[in-house]
Amino acid sequence: MSQLFSLNSLVWLLPLPPLLGFALITLFINRSKRSSHRAALAGAGLSFLASMIVFIKAVTTHALAENPFGSAINWLPTGQTWLKIGVMIDPLTAVMLFFVAWTVLMIFIYSVGYHNFGQPVGAHDQPGLPPHGAEVKEHGKTHHVLSIEPLYSRFFALISLFAFAMYLLVVSDNLLTLYIGWEIMGLCSYLLIGFWYGKESARKAAIKAFITTRIGDVFMLLGLAALYSLTGTLSFKEILSNPQVLGLLSTSLSPVFGLSWAGLIGLLLFIGTIGKSAQFPLHVWLPDAMEGPTPVSAMIHAATMVSAGVYLVIRFFPLISAGWLPGDPLNPTMTIMAVIGAFTALFAATIAMTQNDIKRVLAYSTISQLGYMIAALGIGAYTAAVFHLVTHAFFKALLFLGSGSVIHGMEHGVLHTNEHIDPQDMRNMGGLRHKMPRTFWTYLAGALALSGFPLITAGFWSKDEILSGAFNSSNMIVFITLAAAALLTAFYSARQLSMVFLGEPRTEAAKHASETKPVMTSPLIILAFFAITLGWAGIPHEFPLLGKLSPAWFQEFIGQMLQTEQVSEGHSLIPLITSLMVSLGGLALGWLVYKGIRSAQQLDPMEKAFGFVFRIFQKKYGFDEMYEFLFIRPAHWLAEKLSYQIIDLTLIDGTLHGIALLGVKIGKLLRFGFDLPVVNGIGDSVSSGTKGAGGLLRKMQNGKIQHYMGLAVVFIVVITLIVVYFLHAF
Repeated sequence: MSQLFSLNSLVWLLPLPPLLGFALITLFINRSKRSSHRAALAGAGLSFLASMIVFIKAVTTHALAENPFGSAINWLPTGQTWLKIGVMIDPLTAVMLFFVAWTVLMIFIYSVGYHNFGQPVGAHDQPGLPPHGAEVKEHGKTHHVLSIEPLYSRFFALISLFAFAMYLLVVSDNLLTLYIGWEIMGLCSYLLIGFWYGKESARKAAIKAFITTRIGDVFMLLGLAALYSLTGTLSFKEILSNPQVLGLLSTSLSPVFGLSWAGLIGLLLFIGTIGKSAQFPLHVWLPDAMEGPTPVSAMIHAATMVSAGVYLVIRFFPLISAGWLPGDPLNPTMTIMAVIGAFTALFAATIAMTQNDIKRVLAYSTISQLGYMIAALGIGAYTAAVFHLVTHAFFKALLFLGSGSVIHGMEHGVLHTNEHIDPQDMRNMGGLRHKMPRTFWTYLAGALALSGFPLITAGFWSKDEILSGAFNSSNMIVFITLAAAALLTAFYSARQLSMVFLGEPRTEAAKHASETKPVMTSPLIILAFFAITLGWAGIPHEFPLLGKLSPAWFQEFIGQMLQTEQVSEGHSLIPLITSLMVSLGGLALGWLVYKGIRSAQQLDPMEKAFGFVFRIFQKKYGFDEMYEFLFIRPAHWLAEKLSYQIIDLTLIDGTLHGIALLGVKIGKLLRFGFDLPVVNGIGDSVSSGTKGAGGLLRKMQNGKIQHYMGLAVVFIVVITLIVVYFLHAF
């Protein structure tokens, strides 16, 4: 009992070290760079240790899903009852803690090197920007580049708060504190995407991310409110593990569309995921998030933010799928998830294979892989979706941190040669495998995992399970779409490897690129280890040959979470052959197409072959321009014409000016009708009367004794006559 109590206490304390680091940096030690990153690292390290202790305890606990450990406290009074908040560790929380703890710690360690050792001292203050103090023209405006010095502590404070929010979200046992962590992450993403606020593009990207994700958050809040109104609780356990509650929520709202309360609430929560996890059509913010520092990109794409969106759907899968049976096409929420996820996976992959910025390729890749997870949940492949969420976190964190290492290596070459090129443009690279060997081999591991390279990468096992689930669900449209997306994923991975690392250097900067310091490459090595080996924990029993030797630990551990039947994710030859063909075929095709690039100015072979179609993909189907035309410009027009000129100037200012004018007129009326004749008149009359009486009395006091005696005689006579009159009268 005492051990359980101490473990529950540890879970409560788990999110606090990064929050304490944020407070220390913000309030006390922000003037010291070394103290700032030490506080941030200490916070991340303590949470990492606590997470590993909790994870080990979780995986060694029998029937953890039935008896999760944690505790709750009364927080807000609600009449006769209390709204409770608490923490809970079940199989899903345990695996989330595992990848969040590892990726966050690696990103924090990498960040120290990214800001301190990525460039020679006195060179660029910001990655990709001219030295401090230089004037830069952007969109016709001139601004001065900011120094990194005053921003260093701010970065580690905000990234610590970001980590706290994700830990809070993961260990929460209820939707309320999950939503608090969710919104804190939204704030941190806004502040960190716009971290280089001297750049107009960074400021706009931050606003774009904040506004776009808020659209989904509004719908999520509506779902949260509806859920509380119907059930009177926000506790996961009371909602998802109570057959009576699920039965109540399964009540049909629309016999025509088959929509229940569970389906409607699940749909509202899923819209929150669409915004947070950048699914179509709210995908537009995530590529622009690359304006932030590279560790921020890794945090958003792997450790926090977008993973939180998928986690929400996974957590509420029992609610979303209530009343659904495998192969049932009539559940609207599950169908919408499958369609949006599959479409997003293919849609984003087509854009990724045309981008030239090394980080934007990975950004669209993230959107595509998140679509994979959502599609898996839509067809009922629950454990496959969770498995891919975990493996993706490791290899995508590896790829983003690796891209930052590449960019720093290129910037070293730019500084050495004074060549005016974009160090993030892959067309300016080439041959970096010789210049940056540690970065190359680790990046290769991440790219192969992303491509689903057979047998030896984690990405193969998780992606193959999703394809098997789609095939076994008899949803051939989703299966074909995801297979096509996997083919393109392998293709753009080979394209990126070829353009960045293979061949010969295409610029002088690439010839003089240098490997980054061990503080940056060591996290890459650790993440590469997981990108290769993590999939072995989830080799299914049904897999040919290897399945006989596999304990299928991951499937059994996460499978505890579901009390109802889900899609069988067993293997057959068709999805297995498909996985092998799309992975190996895409990698081979990408290498064949891009191995012959010799010059940075050379036309992209795909553009040369496909021309107009390639340019459509490269322009991202024009969605940014379309949203600009349909929403942003009308919003600006309404803000200017309707809100400012009509409502603000005419209605509000007009009303206030009218009230002011009326007050002036009433004041004038009171002045001439009451103030002057009554108030001033009475006052003036009293003063003039007093003055006249004083003048009269003054004349009587002339100093002549005979005058005084005469007046005395007169007063005596008058008084005598009055007295005599009154005596005779009475």
